[in-house]
Amino acid sequence: MAKLAVNGGAPVRAKSLAWPKWPIHGSDDVKLITEVTKSDRWSFDGPVEWKFAEAFTKYQGAKHGLCCANGTVGIQLALEALGIAAHDEVLVPGMTWQATAAAALDINAVPILVDVEPDTWCIDIAKAEALVTKKTKALIIVHLYGCMPDMTRVQAFCKKHKLFLIEDCAHQHGSFWKGQGVGSFGDAASFSFQESKVLSCGEGGFNTCKTKETFERLYSLRNCGRGYCGDHSNAIQSGNYRLTEWQAAILTGGLNRLDKQVKHRDANAVYLNSLLAQIPGVLPMRRRREVTQQSYFNITWRLDLSKFKKGVTNIKVCKALNAELHVPGYADFEPPYEPLNNCSLYRPQTKPRYKIDAAHWKAINPKRFQLPVCKDAREKTGIAIHHSVLMGTKKDMEDIAKAMAKIAENSSDLV
Repeated sequence: MAKLAVNGGAPVRAKSLAWPKWPIHGSDDVKLITEVTKSDRWSFDGPVEWKFAEAFTKYQGAKHGLCCANGTVGIQLALEALGIAAHDEVLVPGMTWQATAAAALDINAVPILVDVEPDTWCIDIAKAEALVTKKTKALIIVHLYGCMPDMTRVQAFCKKHKLFLIEDCAHQHGSFWKGQGVGSFGDAASFSFQESKVLSCGEGGFNTCKTKETFERLYSLRNCGRGYCGDHSNAIQSGNYRLTEWQAAILTGGLNRLDKQVKHRDANAVYLNSLLAQIPGVLPMRRRREVTQQSYFNITWRLDLSKFKKGVTNIKVCKALNAELHVPGYADFEPPYEPLNNCSLYRPQTKPRYKIDAAHWKAINPKRFQLPVCKDAREKTGIAIHHSVLMGTKKDMEDIAKAMAKIAENSSDLV
């Protein structure tokens, strides 16, 4: 008789048992949206937007902050505000959503893809060292899934090489390193408020930065070149990358819930990782001791395939987990991001506007980079599940661990 649900056996969790839904909303959100609808301010620079911007900037511990259209353009604006220009090289982790690197392409800079640490999937600074050249102007770090890079080492690296530091915080609203929020370390940072993120308004973004000068440049860049407080004497050629008052209202409601939700996810993740660590062949990701609060876009772990039947891969394990646990479609277990040197959505040479000259066209070809750790995580060993499951109970975490243990014990059934 089949033991695993993917082969017809009884699942660990009954289909009738619901998982937490995402996104979350309440009556206060409806009230805020109604107030905006009845007001005479629907567009940019409204009172709701700036009230949210001030509160979120304070929560993350940053000096300056403002809203923008989305997290993707937020990275582009950060690069432009810091003066990164055509042909400049920008170090980018090879495992991230393609937008991190695409933002550099869009200002005609050259993304230099760097492999990641095997136990965090964050950028490997030792490998970044070997890729620094005279053209290198910035480092983009990504606080990926539920892990943070070594911020002490990252800052020392940027200081040594005189590089701008940009933080991609799309996954980690509410993460803190030694009590200091992500987005407050870099010269500039970008957050995403897309629907799946831990703080969401459907689509939207946010920039934080260290200096007033950078803030004013970011403001101008996101607002059609207009100067901050109506001073257009230093206008910058740009476009419209603003946020609406409705989005800001939804974000205000979400921010009121955020810290409690982050703490709940963090406690559940710690508990789940403690259970997963007891299963032969399962390796939780590393949590650096300096992390004082960890936010999670996904919770992830790795497989030691030497402990599984030959022929088992993460893809087979993910399918088996989905069958055992009946998670909703938006929260399916799946491998982590595709490595950017072989990513179906990162194809610089499909866009003619990037062909500014033959040398640049060659430089932006992602195939020239080797990313073995990224490749292994994607194709063999990495497991990821959406943060919404962490909004559940300890019993839900026990179900996940029970399903993983069942699969590990019966891995021969997957071959």
